[in-house]
Amino acid sequence: MNTRYKSIFFDLDDTLWDTNHNNRECLEEIFADYAFDRHYDSFETFYRFYMPHNMKLWGKYRNHEIDRQTLILERFLYVLRPMGIEDNVFVLRLNHDFLQRTATKTKLIPGAIELLEYLYPFYRLFILSNGFREIQALKLQNSNLACYFEKVILSEDANIQKPHKEIFDFALTNTNSRRNESLMIGDCLEADIEGAYHAKIDQLWYNPDNHFCKRIVPTFQVRTLGEIGEIL
Repeated sequence: MNTRYKSIFFDLDDTLWDTNHNNRECLEEIFADYAFDRHYDSFETFYRFYMPHNMKLWGKYRNHEIDRQTLILERFLYVLRPMGIEDNVFVLRLNHDFLQRTATKTKLIPGAIELLEYLYPFYRLFILSNGFREIQALKLQNSNLACYFEKVILSEDANIQKPHKEIFDFALTNTNSRRNESLMIGDCLEADIEGAYHAKIDQLWYNPDNHFCKRIVPTFQVRTLGEIGEIL
């Protein structure tokens, strides 16, 4: 146990819940069920078209360049326009279907449950996420993660997204946590790690692909969740 920390804030997507695998599975189901193969020669082609644009939109959402509704509409309109579809009502229905499917997926990052079982007796654990309210609670519940967390802090509650300092300040205030006794654990360098760094909160970067960080030196860095037990 690392006595320096009392509160640990976890990102959810791709830190504990395997977003890449689960969302890909949902998109593959949608590709088949909506017969998108009438335009795209394979799911792989569809996915390569969708994913970079989706990631770009999430980056814009974090930086307040677009709002939630624009993100929801544009991520699917981008792949539907080449099919001659530009119907917002259809897109919203498709997005709802996609979100409902994601809530049923339960694949976790390897070692997630084991890590939480280890940390739970010694630390106050919280989720700090930019994800949408209606889906994050279901992900946590269905994946058997909810029981480990004292509170879930969402960007929609704070009206600002990670990496902005204000959401970290909001999280500290709303969990009665001290800045110098808190640690942020996440996979996204910009949102989780640089965000916490500029909020003067220690960071633990879950970095499975061993990316290089030029702008800051994270407090800790691991390639597997299992390594966190050696730090905490």
